[in-house]
Amino acid sequence: MAKHAYIAGVGMTHFVKPGTNDPFPVMAKQAIGEALAHAGVDFADVQQAYAGYVYGDTTCGQRAVYTAGITGIPIINVTNACATGSTALFLARQAVEAGVVDCALALGFEQMPAGAIDVIYPQWPSPWQPSLEAAQRAQGESAAPFACQLFGGAGREYMQRTGMAAETMAEIQVKARRHAANNERALFRKPVTVEEVMASPAIYGPLTRLMCCPPTCGAAAAIVVSEDYARRHGLNRAVRVRAQAMVSDQPDVFEAGSMMKLVGYDMAYTASRRVYEASGVDPRDIPMVELHDCFASNEVLAYDSLGLVESGEAEKFVRDGDNTYGGRCVTNPSGGLLSKGHPLGATGLAQCAELVWQLRGEAGARQVQDAKLGLQHNLGLAGVCVISLYEAPAAA
Repeated sequence: MAKHAYIAGVGMTHFVKPGTNDPFPVMAKQAIGEALAHAGVDFADVQQAYAGYVYGDTTCGQRAVYTAGITGIPIINVTNACATGSTALFLARQAVEAGVVDCALALGFEQMPAGAIDVIYPQWPSPWQPSLEAAQRAQGESAAPFACQLFGGAGREYMQRTGMAAETMAEIQVKARRHAANNERALFRKPVTVEEVMASPAIYGPLTRLMCCPPTCGAAAAIVVSEDYARRHGLNRAVRVRAQAMVSDQPDVFEAGSMMKLVGYDMAYTASRRVYEASGVDPRDIPMVELHDCFASNEVLAYDSLGLVESGEAEKFVRDGDNTYGGRCVTNPSGGLLSKGHPLGATGLAQCAELVWQLRGEAGARQVQDAKLGLQHNLGLAGVCVISLYEAPAAA
């Protein structure tokens, strides 16, 4: 049987607005130090490091990891759009499960500029050009930021298919703020109403400004260890990575004329089913999920693509309160990207951190009671999706 990897400890900075952040090496040092302390592991035991970021020059990973120590270990720089952090975790998990190392560091950080995500290197062919061209064929040209066009169009398509009201997406932001009120590391914690969300400036399609996540700066980290290492060092609070899958786009993504496909619906569907098959877990039995709500529309799509609901029943899931405390599956107990913020390279590891805290019973006022499993969904346009399933330690 395959060996399993465990998350021994996690760390995370507060997420803040661009311009109010510490430099990325300072944020990275804080996240790494907290993860090591949470795990009870010395940096000298770390045998490999995977450092994820999007906005930065080559070998920023070394600059970040060196703040914890310079020990000569391999440091691999990772960039994979908004799923960069979970890709770093995916690679660390693979190395541990393969027996290459017993202890690895997965780090994600971002020092973002203000404003909507834009092309960093305009002189190069854009990786998003095929997606944007397909979107323009499907819904015409627009001056709105390209991510808003894609996710706004996908939300509109889901509404047309199912009859869902735009107010349902507003309810998702209301829920996100309500959860974030108990998360001191989240950027936006002030409650909002459905009326306030709907009245905020229109962005594209059904999306208003308050349905869009903010650019953010921050860092997060995880210490990934083998079962043997955990046993030898008495790490009986480590959280098992029950299953994990990463996929890219399906063959018809640019020709299907579907905005839902362009923003990763099929990727999430495929990767999640691989996780469910590998773990033997039914999605209806998962009590909490940290999912990629970069836009409220994408949370709606994720309910459907991850199999948390029957196809087309996302609105009922929201209206019945099944996506929050007291319901069937608490979605984004951290407040999600909508409230916590979205520092691209750090997001996947911040999601991991939240689920590890939850599964160890360390989430305080936002604790999901008696949760033994946690699902993570991290998505990047054009195209990557990482799905991870975590299992609580036996002592939790």
